[in-house]
Amino acid sequence: MLIDKKILVTNVCHFVGASVADVLKSYGGIVTCHDKSFENYNSRENFLSVNPGMRISTTADISDSIADIIDVFGQLDILVLNDFYKAIRAPVESASEDDFRKTIEALIISPFRAIKSAVSHMKKRGKGKIIFVTSAVSAHGLSNYSMYSSARGGANALAFSLARELASHNIQVNIIAPNYIENESYFPKDLISDESILSKIVAKVPMGRLGKSEEVSEVIAFLSSDKSNFITGEIINIAGGWP
Repeated sequence: MLIDKKILVTNVCHFVGASVADVLKSYGGIVTCHDKSFENYNSRENFLSVNPGMRISTTADISDSIADIIDVFGQLDILVLNDFYKAIRAPVESASEDDFRKTIEALIISPFRAIKSAVSHMKKRGKGKIIFVTSAVSAHGLSNYSMYSSARGGANALAFSLARELASHNIQVNIIAPNYIENESYFPKDLISDESILSKIVAKVPMGRLGKSEEVSEVIAFLSSDKSNFITGEIINIAGGWP
């Protein structure tokens, strides 16, 4: 389905990144993994020990990672923006403006920077796919998480605008909006291993369970494939029926 497609997955050590990289690779994609931690040798080795055979970028700068892929392979077909930042719980009157700026930097400005680096190349080739991984919370809001919710909503708005802007260049831009997905970034094992805590969490999910990272990754694989060439500007919630 993705044979010989050149793919970049950002922030691969967070959220659903490692699962996405693994699934896209299993479908034949040539996946490069980006993560700021990969500037550190031990971090790279730890990742490769768990994810053997992956290609990794050793630079924290996303623009350099994109330039490297284009230089080595001559093309970048798919950009998966697995942007992550901690969801800081704070009532609005005590929320920190500095925390808000950092959230916006990670969840809106960082993907914007990546797209700026990739899109000229994709336009020249006359094709490309950009997939945002955001969050389902932005559509409904979440009490005491105004910073996180609004930043995710801003990323969605960015994606919708770019989908229209880039459609005539045969570049598809879509959004995956998960929530209640089992992953270390938002649901650490020491948290959900406590049955009493887990039961309170899943009680909010109509399907009565946490989703799997692989379930998100399979949808991303479809959007990365040529089977989705007439789909752009769409948001797909993967949240078990929440809210």
